[in-house]
Amino acid sequence: MSDSINLNVIGTIDSPYKEKFAIPRQPGIVTAAQGQLRLTGSANNAELVRGLAQFSHIWLLFVFHGTQAQGWKPMVRPPRLGGNKKLGVFATRSTFRPNPIGMSVVKLGKIEQQPSQVILHISELDLLDGTPILDIKPYVPYADIIENAHGGYAQEQPNNNIKVIFSNAALVTLDNNSEHYPTLQSLIEQVLSQDPRPAYKQNKADDKIYGMTLYKFNINWQMTDSSTLHVIAIEHIDSNTV
Repeated sequence: MSDSINLNVIGTIDSPYKEKFAIPRQPGIVTAAQGQLRLTGSANNAELVRGLAQFSHIWLLFVFHGTQAQGWKPMVRPPRLGGNKKLGVFATRSTFRPNPIGMSVVKLGKIEQQPSQVILHISELDLLDGTPILDIKPYVPYADIIENAHGGYAQEQPNNNIKVIFSNAALVTLDNNSEHYPTLQSLIEQVLSQDPRPAYKQNKADDKIYGMTLYKFNINWQMTDSSTLHVIAIEHIDSNTV
């Protein structure tokens, strides 16, 4: 038997997350995140998604293309444990795996069938923009929900209770772009309330001003105390300069 296998990419993700920093560590946590899955190649065929619309959620198998070139590690430091303890990579959902394959469950909206393009509208995603998709499977509740399952060190979702405050300038930008990006404020709040800083800095004030990119916006923010985060500025990125 061969020790390798070739896989074909069946689609690509359009995501609000343009960089790895600030992507939620699991799907479903940031409900305001909306994106699209555009089928490609021979998979760009409406017959492949016939019947899929009757499911509310789907599993996506994908490639960690943002970290693939960095290789993999047998031991990693899960952020959930504060980045202070090493575990085997197979005991984590780290991106640095022998095969850079991830799996994510996302909410399925409408399936759009254009003359030459099939598009799946999805939300609650945790995927980097441009992520290559390897497979799509329907989420089946009776089989995929396992009652009384034990989740080890990740049994429950972290509760970060961080208050996100917007500057007047940031609120003006949100208001000016509300027609085209109606969920942008909710997206920023939900992403930042998870405290995307390195694990060793969480639950601590920080003088550093951080930046992240969502959709076509640069967001600058600062953790002013252990439970309050201040969005200083939201700047629209000129598409002609990117």
